[in-house]
Amino acid sequence: MGRNAMILVSAAAVAITLTACGKKDPQLLNIKSNTEGPDEFAILPNKPLTQPENYTNLPTPTPGGVNRTDATPEADAIIALGGNPNGGIRDGGLVNYASRYGVAPTIRQQLAKEDLEFRRKNDGRILERVFNVNVYFKAYRKQSLDQYGELERLRRLGVRTVSAPPEGYEEPDE
Repeated sequence: MGRNAMILVSAAAVAITLTACGKKDPQLLNIKSNTEGPDEFAILPNKPLTQPENYTNLPTPTPGGVNRTDATPEADAIIALGGNPNGGIRDGGLVNYASRYGVAPTIRQQLAKEDLEFRRKNDGRILERVFNVNVYFKAYRKQSLDQYGELERLRRLGVRTVSAPPEGYEEPDE
């Protein structure tokens, strides 16, 4: 092999190595949209219309304010779990059960740190990093639930389950 070819191969190896080492915070799966288009998850159905008990005692309209039929998913979820959307908890038993092993005040920071460490250890091979191949599902494969195995297990136990697409079914591209 000639001297020029050896220099070229060495330069390519150095470039690949430097490119692979350039990531500070590995991003396995980007769920945020980078487009200017509409966000289909921001569209919420309104609550059903209701008639007031008395038409003479209607509240004063508030332009730009909230409507009784506006969707309030966070408040609805809090109420469904026994909480009070204006603060406080109605169901102390739920809180006691959820905190029966103690409450770590820094749990979010601890999980973020552990997840970053796990993703750094499982960030793909060198060519996957060079060509920016998404390795999210590969990295978390061992932690994934076998959804069809679980569905069959529940059905054998007699648990009523909603219908599921057949195994291997993939949604057609739009």
